[in-house]
Amino acid sequence: MKAASTGEVGIRYLDHRGEPYAELPALEGADGPTAELEILRGKLSEILMGLTEGTVEHRFGTHVVALDDRPGDGVDVAFADGTREHFDLVVVAEGRNSTTRDLVFGDEVGTISRGLYIAYGTIARTAADDDWWRWMTARDSRMVGLRPDNTGTIRANLGFLAPDLGLDRLGHAAQMTVLRNRFADVGWETDRILDGFEAAPEEFYMERTDKVVMPTYSRGRVIVVGDAAWAGGPTGMGTTLALVGAYVLAGELDAARTGDVIDHRRAFTAYERIIRPYAESVQTPSSGNSRMVMPRTTRGLRVLRAVHTLLARPAVRSRVEHRLLSRAGKDFVLPSYPIYADAPVTAGRGVG
Repeated sequence: MKAASTGEVGIRYLDHRGEPYAELPALEGADGPTAELEILRGKLSEILMGLTEGTVEHRFGTHVVALDDRPGDGVDVAFADGTREHFDLVVVAEGRNSTTRDLVFGDEVGTISRGLYIAYGTIARTAADDDWWRWMTARDSRMVGLRPDNTGTIRANLGFLAPDLGLDRLGHAAQMTVLRNRFADVGWETDRILDGFEAAPEEFYMERTDKVVMPTYSRGRVIVVGDAAWAGGPTGMGTTLALVGAYVLAGELDAARTGDVIDHRRAFTAYERIIRPYAESVQTPSSGNSRMVMPRTTRGLRVLRAVHTLLARPAVRSRVEHRLLSRAGKDFVLPSYPIYADAPVTAGRGVG
C-alpha cells in the first residue's frame, strides 16, 4: 500500500482567487487531513483482490436480489442472473447504499443527515497541477477540491450543503445541470472540473453523505461490515474502519469455531461489541460540523480562514490534532487473533 501511495504531500487552503493562505503538510508518522496512507480506492481493491486470488471465488456481473435465512440451516440466496445458492453466512460489504442490507433490515436502516452532497470525478492533469490537495471554500456552503493521484490524472470533487433533494439518484446529465447552476459563480478551477465531469461520466458519481444508523449489525446469519453498517460521510476513517471491521469479524468467527462448526451468534455478538463503539466514535458527525466547515456567509468564511491559518502553525496543529485523535477512536486497541499469528498486524492511524 505504501508503494502505491498517491504522493499527496499535504493540504493547501485557497481563497476565492485560488491563492493559498494556509497549508498543512503531511507529517511522517502522524495523521491529519492527508492520512498516513493515501491510496486510490481502485488500487486498494486491486491489492486486496490479488491477495485473495485462488482462495476466494470472485464473481462479477450479478448481484443479490433475495435472501431466505433458514434458522439452523443457512441462507438461500437468489442472484440477478437467475441462479440460486445456499450459504452458511452472508457478509454484506456493499457500502452506504447497500441494497442487500436493505433486503434484510428494511426500514430499520436509518440515517442522520449531514446535509452534504459531494460529486467526484477524474479529470486530466495539467502542468499547473502539483501534489498538494487544494481546497477552496466558497460562500453559500460550497467547496471545490483537487487531489493528486499516481496515475497521471487529478481527482476532483465539488461539495455543497442542501436538503435531501434526491440528486444522487438522478442521471448524469441532470446532475451536471444542477452542478453547473450551483457552482456558476465560484471561479478558480471550477469550470475545468465541471467540463471534466461532463467529458468522463464513467469516472463521475454523486453521493449524499448521510450517516447510516443501524440498531444491530446482524440478523440471523446475515451481517454487515464497512459503510453498509456505519457510513458517516467524509470523516477520513471509512477505509480504515472497513479493514478493521473485516479483520475483527474474521478473527471472531475463527474464535467461535469448534472443529468444522462456527457459533456465528457468538462471533457476531463479539464483533458488534468490539466494533460499534469504535465506529460510532469516529463516524458520528458533530452537531453543526458541516456548516462550520462550509459556511454560508462571507463572515463565516473569514472565521474559517482564520481557523485554517491558526491550524497551520505547527505548535497549534500538534495540540489540536492530538486532542481530536484522542476523542476520535485513538484509544481503540486492535484485538489479537490466532489466525493472524503468521501475519503480524499493526494498527496504523488512518488510510485515506
